[in-house]
Amino acid sequence: MEELHRFENHYLEMNGVYYWDTPYLYEQCKQGLLAFAKRGVGELDAFGIDTWGVDYGLLDRNGQLLGLSRSYRLGTQEDVDAVKAIVPEEELFARCGIDTNLAFNTLYQLYRRKREGDTALEAADKLLFTPDLLGYFLTGETGTEYTMATTSQIYSPTARAWDMELLRKLGLPEHIFTNIDPSATVRGALRRAVQEETGVGDARFVAVGSHDTASSVAAIPGRGSFAFCSSGTWSLIGVETEKPELSDEARRLGFSNEGTVQGGFQPLRNINGLWIIQECRREWRRDGKALTWDAIVSEASFVKPLRSVIDTDAPEFYGGGNMVEKIRGYCAASGQPVPDSVGEVARCVYESLALKYRLAVEGLEKIKGERIDSLNIVGGGIQNRLLNQMAADALDRVVVTGPTEGAAMGNLLTQALALGDIANIGELREVVRASEHVETWEPRHSGAWEDAYGRLRSLIG
Repeated sequence: MEELHRFENHYLEMNGVYYWDTPYLYEQCKQGLLAFAKRGVGELDAFGIDTWGVDYGLLDRNGQLLGLSRSYRLGTQEDVDAVKAIVPEEELFARCGIDTNLAFNTLYQLYRRKREGDTALEAADKLLFTPDLLGYFLTGETGTEYTMATTSQIYSPTARAWDMELLRKLGLPEHIFTNIDPSATVRGALRRAVQEETGVGDARFVAVGSHDTASSVAAIPGRGSFAFCSSGTWSLIGVETEKPELSDEARRLGFSNEGTVQGGFQPLRNINGLWIIQECRREWRRDGKALTWDAIVSEASFVKPLRSVIDTDAPEFYGGGNMVEKIRGYCAASGQPVPDSVGEVARCVYESLALKYRLAVEGLEKIKGERIDSLNIVGGGIQNRLLNQMAADALDRVVVTGPTEGAAMGNLLTQALALGDIANIGELREVVRASEHVETWEPRHSGAWEDAYGRLRSLIG
């Protein structure tokens, strides 16, 4: 694999609402196509798009975008409570198999807009999730890819269709939801105008595992009884199953049933991941400390271990801004030493995240009814070697890391699957195993990690 184009993405605040810069994202997709054309390596057979889950854009009846797409970072507990006042938590989980306490779920976003009397929702003709929306701009074709649909809390994993009855209970429009395509569906080709602008031919658009977690998990080379972790802004820890896990235990432990590229499910937990340290880094940079990621990890490696732990999923860490003070405030309020330096703050975050991994893996063991021997971590987060070792130490299990660009590799190989170049998910993973170097991290468990885990469990209650 060779990287041709990379760009950053941040949400925007305007008049109290968080948005994604949709035109910018579309332009960057075209810049990627231009970079391919300039590389001069032959014809482009296909392309696929994967992004984070739950977010979407609305189109009017003329196929035009009704304003910028909203960002899930707008979600609040009030949005969750408003839906649960109509549909009880137990019923909501049984219908959709998604953690009902995640304020960013598409269902909560849409019901908020209804409560606000949002005119864009009233005028909408179609709802397209972010990767499908960008694919529509490039091809003119609409549809919803399966793995992305499963993130919405509107998809029924038992009926394998949109839950129209749930929409009716909440008074949400049913007509805006498009047909659901299986992963690896070829959906149209580049529009003529885009072909001419970018200099590539009529490349086909493949609806890959368009939720980035699904693409990452497709590229996991693991064998045996393992759990996966897709590590980035969020850390998503789960296992693959053919059927959804809809038990009360799964609901109580906060698991969600999201889709896999092969059409099954991945019961997983969403953990607030490296987002916290990303926000800290933004603050440090504003204060004149231009720290690289490696520099932050280096600072963390030289301070005393396991002084303080935080619940990375506590509500205050969900929103952006003042993250360092939020961490210090949490530690002070819980009677722990307050981290001061860059290294102390970073180490607190990394160790807490590793302990949350253990909590998730033990939860998976409860709902699976068997031991999980190892954790396979993919994604950009594995570049943090300190965190990789912490994960092994906290879990007291072997951790395997790789590939780094798991989502990109899973995306690419799902395109190959759609074009008939590989036959199935087993062959896809054989390609990954033959192509990618992975590292193994042996646990160095200690009583200090047990004590810290006990503190975390007490904080969570």
